[in-house]
Amino acid sequence: MTGQLRFFDLERWLEEYSAEGDPLEAYSREVDFEILRKDLERLVVHSGTEKGGRPGYDVVLKFKILFLQSLYNLSLHETRHQLRDRLSWLRFCGLTVGDSLPDENTLWDFREALIKSGAFDELFARLDEEITRRGYLAMGGQIVDASIIPAPKQHNTEAEKQALKEGRIPEEWLKHPKKLAQKDLDARWTVKQKPGRTVDGRKVPGLVIPYYGFKAHLASDVAHGMIRRKITTDAAAADGPVLRQGLVLARNTCAKIWGDKAYRSEENEAYLEAHGKVSEIHRRKPLGKPMPKHISRGNKRKSKIRSAIEHVFAAIKSGPGFTIRTIGLARADAAITLKCMCYNIKRFVYLEEQRIRKEAALAASSA
Repeated sequence: MTGQLRFFDLERWLEEYSAEGDPLEAYSREVDFEILRKDLERLVVHSGTEKGGRPGYDVVLKFKILFLQSLYNLSLHETRHQLRDRLSWLRFCGLTVGDSLPDENTLWDFREALIKSGAFDELFARLDEEITRRGYLAMGGQIVDASIIPAPKQHNTEAEKQALKEGRIPEEWLKHPKKLAQKDLDARWTVKQKPGRTVDGRKVPGLVIPYYGFKAHLASDVAHGMIRRKITTDAAAADGPVLRQGLVLARNTCAKIWGDKAYRSEENEAYLEAHGKVSEIHRRKPLGKPMPKHISRGNKRKSKIRSAIEHVFAAIKSGPGFTIRTIGLARADAAITLKCMCYNIKRFVYLEEQRIRKEAALAASSA
């Protein structure tokens, strides 16, 4: 017969879970979320409390809940439900069973306030400063790449699509504000063609697959695999020009920049040279000619380093799958930025655990 669950039973359960390895406990141990408090309190405008009423929820608590939402690719409703259900989540947020939790509207308003103030970029930079301070400097050069992040598909007419391409809002939407509020004016369609193949001696073109949403442009350092820069655009934006829009980090111990052939252009090569960088970007195959062997060997050598960023995107898109659940570029950028912060924290904890293991093994061997 099962009796009533007591406080010490919960403590024992958490201790056993910690012994098995609670990732959230490791994140709390290695990363002090309090470093974000000053930025959160400065950037988030409080309303209502100065006139009386119940004090608002702690800003760090609300940010931790948004962190959990991004980490596990959940909706705000499901995140709050899981927070109430999971003891490990409550412990991560500094809560206990029975504590009051912010509702979905509170979390939505908090996230909107962060977006309007541009807080996510500053929070991302603050976390990067802390990681750098702990010894993980941007080293070994940089790798740049981009990947499409899907968003809810819009069912628009051909006339509406043409208006959006021309940068106009369809007149029918302007007449119905409620309909306009549900339309994403920033996401775009694009297509990606899969590599072709040879069947029975003849070439078969690859499939052309349409995508709708946004594109995350990332730059990671080679030595530690941390995301150091990120830019969000619509899915149809070309990769190459984004390199000149602040994607390359100035402070890296190595001047080399790796990227696939989408970033190879005269403008990008001139930009990198002017900023003291060394291009390790893949070269394109000459038009109408076979790929020269020396270029092929050079691209293969570069791929050994460049391919590391594919693991970054794989980690970001792992689990149930990372999708944009909101409308508009600003909200999409916030979701991608928060996802990059989640990745950097996970990566930082992994590197710290590896460092501790190596030091312990070294101490044991020298004893």
